[in-house]
Amino acid sequence: MFDWNGAGIEVLCILAAFALDSLVGDPQWFPHPVRLMGAYIGGFEKVVRRIVKTERILRLAGILLTLSTVVLAYSVSMLVLYWAASFNMWAYYLVYTILAYTCLAARCLSFEGKRIRDALQAGDIAQARKLLSYIVGRDTENLDESGITRGAVETVAENTSDGVIAPLLYLFIGGVPLAMAYKAVNTLDSMVGYKSERYLHYGWASAKLDDLANYAPARMTGIAITAAAWFLGLDAKGSFRILGRDSQNHSSPNSGFPEAAAAGALGIQLGGTNSYFGRPVPKPTIGDFKRPLNRQDIADMNRLMYGAVVLAIIVFSMVKIGLELQI
Repeated sequence: MFDWNGAGIEVLCILAAFALDSLVGDPQWFPHPVRLMGAYIGGFEKVVRRIVKTERILRLAGILLTLSTVVLAYSVSMLVLYWAASFNMWAYYLVYTILAYTCLAARCLSFEGKRIRDALQAGDIAQARKLLSYIVGRDTENLDESGITRGAVETVAENTSDGVIAPLLYLFIGGVPLAMAYKAVNTLDSMVGYKSERYLHYGWASAKLDDLANYAPARMTGIAITAAAWFLGLDAKGSFRILGRDSQNHSSPNSGFPEAAAAGALGIQLGGTNSYFGRPVPKPTIGDFKRPLNRQDIADMNRLMYGAVVLAIIVFSMVKIGLELQI
């Protein structure tokens, strides 16, 4: 007989975590674990920069940073769960749900997109550019509505994988500790995983591990977005076609998959030239240019994001419970 104290209750905790994230997002007052990870990464770098002078040692220090951050994230979350279980199992489930909630970013992601769309809707393009600058690395000062929309859609599409489906996958596979370890990898990449002169060696290990950790989730996300397009009445056939054709048209080995699926579903073209620090950087395009992008594409991308996430949760839950039943 199926034991609802096993996989079933864990699935319920993850569903509750997703519901909590969808309702409240990431309030500033909440002591989010990612902020603690960021403080550790920043403090570690300050020490390293003071004592390390050679590229070889800098790369070794970066490897140590990566390993220590991931191990700490896994171990501390495991210890917190053990501590909660020492009271009773209800305390354990409550803490498990709260920690799982902090691994997800669907509400935050859709909120940022909605703020940009609302600014465009109000005709405040200066505010829309400013809001976009908070979530992208490109120059935004001279972007028109189409360029702003492209940046927002690309960010929501890419982070549908990084911010929601990937942590969900690791929650279902290895629970909160593995999902926290993934968040550590993701935070490392966002802070030191750049191909700039400063981080080329120091961030090498973080960037490589992030590529590895996101390999399967990015491809799953592409498929989930295509499936969501069908349920939402968008262009699922186009999504599948562009996913197969343009998923490699990106400097990242993973980001092109959700972006290609989204571009096909919405019938738009993403990618192309962006400006960084005043210098244009040409990039391949993703999707077919059928029309200029407009603010409605941001709303549709948010719908696609939630649709893909819900489908992923359904599939992950069925697989986890199915495996439990077989055992």
